[in-house]
Amino acid sequence: MEQADIIYLARMLRRRSGLLLGQPKTHAIESRLAPVMRRFGFKDVDALIRELRHGRDALARAVTEAMTTNESSFFRDRAAFERFRDAVLPALLMQRAATRRLRIWSAACAAGQEPYSIAMILHDRKLLAEGWTIDLIATDLNSEMIARAELGVYSHFEVQRGLPARSLAAHFNQAGGVWRINESLRRMVTFRQFNLLDSFGWLDDIDVVFCRNVLMYFDPKTKAHVLDKIGEVLAPDGYLLLGPVETSQGLSNDFAPTDATCGVHVKAGRALPRVAMG
Repeated sequence: MEQADIIYLARMLRRRSGLLLGQPKTHAIESRLAPVMRRFGFKDVDALIRELRHGRDALARAVTEAMTTNESSFFRDRAAFERFRDAVLPALLMQRAATRRLRIWSAACAAGQEPYSIAMILHDRKLLAEGWTIDLIATDLNSEMIARAELGVYSHFEVQRGLPARSLAAHFNQAGGVWRINESLRRMVTFRQFNLLDSFGWLDDIDVVFCRNVLMYFDPKTKAHVLDKIGEVLAPDGYLLLGPVETSQGLSNDFAPTDATCGVHVKAGRALPRVAMG
């Protein structure tokens, strides 16, 4: 690849998804784009980039999806899920006792491990049996990841990464060499393809936003933009969970961190219920 092509690709990715390409090796780019080349019939990456320069939108979408990072695992960064289960969720159950409804958004959900981890916590708390309405929304830029997440089928390697044996036995069925999540849990999650740079107009009054290990791939301007949009759709007494190396400080005046080790943030100036950080 010519350096000019790498620069063009980096600019396109940043414009379309906010993703910072950094300084990847040519072979790494070609490996990521190999499925796209096969799908669209290009003999090499140079031909693909030439076609991209002509503004072919379907190809640009496919390239953008192929270049995004889809690393995930069940209960990734376990301390954050424990904080959600033991502090954030109990606080919300008190705050929403009158409506008995929770709205939770898992942004950049990859193949679904994060939203299904959340669903396991909610299911084990027996909230549906107690009459609660749960809106658990999961989104990702990558359409192939969303399709995988909707199926809820995972390899033995994937369920071994972070998933306790007790949760595997309770919430999955083995079928041949793969594991399928129980239908009752799968129905708890609504999946949708969504780009964090697009309009958030379809979201509102979200109680908890999981936007973890996402902002670290963006430049400061894009991070600030995404945080501002999350602030608009998050309920005034809601919670934002970021990844362990992410923060809102210096990027947004809307949020204040309450637990740096677990990435829990609330709206700035808000007085916390004692149980939330207790």
